[in-house]
Amino acid sequence: MKALVKLTAEPGLRLTDVPEPRTGPGDVLIKVLRTGICGTDLHIRAWDGWARQAVDVPRVLGHEFVGEVASVGADVQDIAVGDLVSGEGHLVCGKCRNCLAGRRHLCRSTVGLGVGRDGAFAEYVALPASNVWVHRAPVDLDIAAIFDPFGNAVHTALTFPLVGEDVLITGAGPIGIMAAAVARHAGARNIVITDVSPERLEIARKVGATLALDVSNTDIAEAQRRLGLKEGFDIGLEMSGRPEAMRDMVDNMTHGGRIAMLGLPAKEFAVDWAKIVTSMITVKGIYGREMFETWYAMTVLLEGGLDLGPVITGTYDYEDFDAAFDEAARATGGKIILNWA
Repeated sequence: MKALVKLTAEPGLRLTDVPEPRTGPGDVLIKVLRTGICGTDLHIRAWDGWARQAVDVPRVLGHEFVGEVASVGADVQDIAVGDLVSGEGHLVCGKCRNCLAGRRHLCRSTVGLGVGRDGAFAEYVALPASNVWVHRAPVDLDIAAIFDPFGNAVHTALTFPLVGEDVLITGAGPIGIMAAAVARHAGARNIVITDVSPERLEIARKVGATLALDVSNTDIAEAQRRLGLKEGFDIGLEMSGRPEAMRDMVDNMTHGGRIAMLGLPAKEFAVDWAKIVTSMITVKGIYGREMFETWYAMTVLLEGGLDLGPVITGTYDYEDFDAAFDEAARATGGKIILNWA
């Protein structure tokens, strides 16, 4: 089968032939229809410091996908050939304290699809049945392909109650934009999202941001003044991993404000911990999705009319992967989709 592979320990990817994945009695073999390009995939293509430490070569990339079930193992129940499915890309041990308590998203031994094991940028991908999400309701294939990052947005945005709250989102990448859409749908009062990309800020406006702020020329305090906020933001969603974004967020939170932090910093940085303490601010780290409560919430949100269409800004045939990756790397648009059908 054709697959997009990090073949050698150097920058670049190669489209090449690899064997179809082997499956066991508890596994599902999936014919891939669409995949989404993630920042993780860009890191692996560039072969940066993180990728060199995290990925063994050769490795088939990709963890955002939708496909059709091609076959199921003898022990698999409730998943049938022909089902439309996406997959939870975090594979857990099932044996640790958190897994046994039903908190699988907190497993200390998580292995990432397309990072620690071969992924979905291929004609076929195999997953344990416990990681397969069957789409029981109609869903657009491009949207189904990005359930993984959509789940990051939902997990982060719904960490704290949003009804009537003033929300600050730092980082208008695709996940930040989707978080803005979720916050609007969930009943937030004001939603301010920050970035330096005019194109991404415009997408954020389309999905319901009250104010999309270019922080290269306007600060967050000015956004507060425009909206008439007297005490700061109630909820912060940090999506950028940038030190200046986190510091600005802390500076603009109300006393007792709550911050959900998904953005992954490249290195340690200082924040004003005295302000966090004296303002009694809660900071919670978010990684991935809750399995499978977040997936259920995603489906319900889409059934309830949440529109993620503006987030999809490019679609390419998988053979044109270089052009697709180049567009994703420019960081001026939304999600980029590869078509494998």
